[in-house]
Amino acid sequence: MMANVIDQDQQWLLNCLSATLDPNQELRSFAEASLHQASLQPGFGTALSKVAANRELPLGLRQLAAVLLKQFIKKHWEEGDDSFEHPAVSSDEKAVIRRLLLFSLDDSHKKICTAISMAVASIAVYDWPENWPDLLPFMLKLISDQTNMNGVQGALRCLALLSGDLDDKMVPALIPVLFPCLLTIVSSHQVYDKYIRAKGTSIVYSCASVLGAMGGVYKIESTALIGPMLKPWMDQFSIILEEPVQAEDPDDWSLRMEVLKCLNQFAQNFPSLTGSQFMVIVGPLWKTFESSLRVYVRSSIEGTEDSYEGRYDSDGTEKSLDSFVIQMFEFLLTIVGSAKLVKVVANSVNEVVYHTIAFLQMTEQQVHTWSVDANQFVADEDDVTYSCRVSGSLLLEEIVNTCGGEGIDAIMDAAKKRFNESQQQKAAGSTVWWRIREATLFALASVSEQLVELQVLEMTRVDVGNLLEQIITEDIGIGVHECPFLYARIFTSIAKFTSVISHGVLEQLLNAAIRAIRMDVPPPVKVGACRALSQLLPEANKETIRPQMMGLFSSLVDLLNQASDETLHLVLETLQAAIRADNESSASMEPIISPVILNVWALHVSDPFISIDALDVLEALKNSSGCIHPLVSRVLPYIGPILDKVRLPQQQPDGLIAGSLDLMTMLLKDSPSDVVKAIYGVCFGAVVRIVLQSDDHSEMQNATECLAAFVSGGRQEMITWGGDSGFTMRSLLDAASRLLDPELESSGSLFVGTYILQLILHLSSEMSQHIRNLVAALVRRMQSVQIVGLRSSLLLIFARLVHMSSPNVEQFIDLLVSIPAEGYDNSFAYVMSEWTKQQGKYTLCLGLFSAMYSSDTE
Repeated sequence: MMANVIDQDQQWLLNCLSATLDPNQELRSFAEASLHQASLQPGFGTALSKVAANRELPLGLRQLAAVLLKQFIKKHWEEGDDSFEHPAVSSDEKAVIRRLLLFSLDDSHKKICTAISMAVASIAVYDWPENWPDLLPFMLKLISDQTNMNGVQGALRCLALLSGDLDDKMVPALIPVLFPCLLTIVSSHQVYDKYIRAKGTSIVYSCASVLGAMGGVYKIESTALIGPMLKPWMDQFSIILEEPVQAEDPDDWSLRMEVLKCLNQFAQNFPSLTGSQFMVIVGPLWKTFESSLRVYVRSSIEGTEDSYEGRYDSDGTEKSLDSFVIQMFEFLLTIVGSAKLVKVVANSVNEVVYHTIAFLQMTEQQVHTWSVDANQFVADEDDVTYSCRVSGSLLLEEIVNTCGGEGIDAIMDAAKKRFNESQQQKAAGSTVWWRIREATLFALASVSEQLVELQVLEMTRVDVGNLLEQIITEDIGIGVHECPFLYARIFTSIAKFTSVISHGVLEQLLNAAIRAIRMDVPPPVKVGACRALSQLLPEANKETIRPQMMGLFSSLVDLLNQASDETLHLVLETLQAAIRADNESSASMEPIISPVILNVWALHVSDPFISIDALDVLEALKNSSGCIHPLVSRVLPYIGPILDKVRLPQQQPDGLIAGSLDLMTMLLKDSPSDVVKAIYGVCFGAVVRIVLQSDDHSEMQNATECLAAFVSGGRQEMITWGGDSGFTMRSLLDAASRLLDPELESSGSLFVGTYILQLILHLSSEMSQHIRNLVAALVRRMQSVQIVGLRSSLLLIFARLVHMSSPNVEQFIDLLVSIPAEGYDNSFAYVMSEWTKQQGKYTLCLGLFSAMYSSDTE
């Protein structure tokens, strides 16, 4: 009654709450500011509680009050909490709020009940059990009152939220009292609906999770606590799983999903206890597995019934068929992965695999989405997180890993049966005969490594190559528009089995993939063809494929112009494979390929994945016979002005300068002297300026690597390239000086070790007169760095200098002794101290450097 009395203050609060929902921005802002000021006054939390509890008020205002109350509790309830803000709620006000909230848990509106439950759970984190001892008794009384179903639902919602924050002190006291009440609810299907029973089961799951976490330290105690309660729960779970899965019944799926989550926790955390009780589950679990497949085929694969995809209950829990099936696979994965439990299902492995392949079929929604969106097709193909196809394939992998030969036999037997079934469906005129065949190929590809390994070892039980050749021969002549997804799967799957398929069939597949790239075919087919070409081209006979390569290059370039972010990586990877497969054709296509790739690179220079892929393609072109000179002449007019604008970063897209330096470094590496000289003439001065002037660490790192590449490629000749004979050396030394500046942040100097090594390797005579200054700078830089890897790289320079000074090592040691080092007697003492600290890391390195430095090739 108290909650329903609206005084003047309550009316003000209601008006403010209403104003926060007003479309007028100015009014909303004023109301929000007023509420914030009110939150700093005593009684605000009570006022919000009264609004939330008043069942005569509009639902929206009550829900908003409950949400604000949860935020208020987080900020003002507990002094010392990380989120606490003054003022604190008084003890008297806390008592009023707790009482109002508890008496509101039986509200008939689910959203209000959920919001109230969240507020209760927020308080319980701070107050229960010490300062709120009547919370649990009140909850238990509420869930035991069969005359008040709203109260049962509200208490269960609240307990479900509370159970997510339980610790190892609360759970042992809670389980003996709570579990019997929950068992009564879950087992009383004639009294409680599936939603309520599922909510009760979810609390069991949360408590079992905490017990499992306790098992590492309190194994005996947690086992003793759960042991006596396990059998009645296992019996009840078997009853639930015994009934066939119902179509278009998300509450049934949710209940089973919570049961499977509980069983998963029991199996993971208490395998010895679960093993003795597990037989009661096996039969019912199999019935759920079989019947769920029938429902899944109709609902998701055929799309003739509702799968409730993407829908959630009032608590935000997903209630789709997919989420239930994924949970079922997760539990099966736990069983198969358990040495104790897998024995129980060992005789059913063949049936499990056979049914799992059927679950891997593409759903109607996937067919619709992937037909029009290649981007999504590639993203989902690469996704390894959350889908029935991924979960099912993980189960097949676990079966092979755990069951060995028996698992392989089960995979092959099921694959052959499913292939024959698809043949029969096709002969009978089915329009979807391809689905189960596509799923079979997907299943085989998921365990391709194990299958290939066994066939290569000539294990007679494996005949995957023969089966795949049969599928290719059978299906490659089908119209690509008739079964585009089967075509795509043939391309992507067969490419994983190249070592066990005959050369003739691979050549047939390669030709089909090249044709598919050039044809007007659905996007998934082109995606599959790209994946196949990436795998097949490196091993292809150059003379055989050469007549088709010019057309392939043209088609890939056209495809590149149409590709979006997800597919761009794939096309670039395919183009790189094509270039490496036929250098001669690449040279002819360079004028066409290079401008397109450079454009892709420029557009995506801030995307590290795509820009690296584009650089890889350009590098493949560079390494093709006759391509490097035209490629460099094409790049330099574009890159030069970019690097010259380093002083005007606001005029450059993000990452363009750093990316341009990467491009330069790639062109410089392993290039002939005339190419290095040409790049020097356009870019060297700009690269030095970047090192000297830039504050961007990415730019400095890339510029340092670029200078190292200049020195490595230009060597002694480089000194003579500048108009002023001393310009180049002064520039190199100025760059080294800044990179070794102890005031510079370590990240900016990250690659200075590589750069200095190139200087002393290739310009040793010029560097010899600067050794003392260099050593002093190295010591100062080492003593100031924050990055261990940088200090290590600088330390290795001293190893090189020792080898360079041979046979007069004593002179170098004397030099070190003569140079001071802060905190040490001299630089020699400091360097040796650092070396001995990393002795374990450098024992092997020292041997490597000894061998390398003594080599005449350096």
